[in-house]
Amino acid sequence: MSFSQAEAATWAAALSHACCLEGIASRRWSGRFAGQAPSGCEAVLGNALDGSSYRERIKPATTFVQLVGVSHPSPAKAAEFCSIDLVAGREAIAAAVSAGIQHLIYVSVAHPAPMMKAYIAVRAECETLIRGSGLNATILRPWYVRGPGHRWPYVLVPAYWLLERISSTREGARRLGLVTLEQMLQGLTDAVESPSTGVCVLGEPEIRAGRANAAFGAASAR
Repeated sequence: MSFSQAEAATWAAALSHACCLEGIASRRWSGRFAGQAPSGCEAVLGNALDGSSYRERIKPATTFVQLVGVSHPSPAKAAEFCSIDLVAGREAIAAAVSAGIQHLIYVSVAHPAPMMKAYIAVRAECETLIRGSGLNATILRPWYVRGPGHRWPYVLVPAYWLLERISSTREGARRLGLVTLEQMLQGLTDAVESPSTGVCVLGEPEIRAGRANAAFGAASAR
């Protein structure tokens, strides 16, 4: 796994609202974790693919944010989605249940969609596991996050604007829309600050609208 800008920013945002923050890192990456994580964030050595390696260390945390997944997803990485994303998600859910975590936050993907079938199938399976776990959870479903290194979709913004104004394509364009890194981080921060009861799903429209439009409170528990 790698430590992305999104993860570092998430730690920083969470630190402003929590007295204790821990992140799971392997021995290989613990040095980089220590160098990138903000002050006050403790590295917990463990294997994200083996929940038994860290579940005792996440007590008595109240919120668990699952961010582990294959970098730069593409259709060519179907096997990796099963061996990394699915296993990490399954282990995180089991560890959260075992540790008595009160709220799980999981970053999934918008679906249905005409592409990335294997990626969607794995994320959907993790969502099913979450629903069957009994955990309170917030599931975020972005399609593509625009930010540093991911700016090429900006050329699609005019097309999305047009598709959202055509009745036959409006729903799909909104579900598979583009969110900015800032909007995604705000959605994660809102999820930390306002834990859900049951399972709350935030799709692209809710993530993009943000708290200003009360999207978080309006998202349905399903």
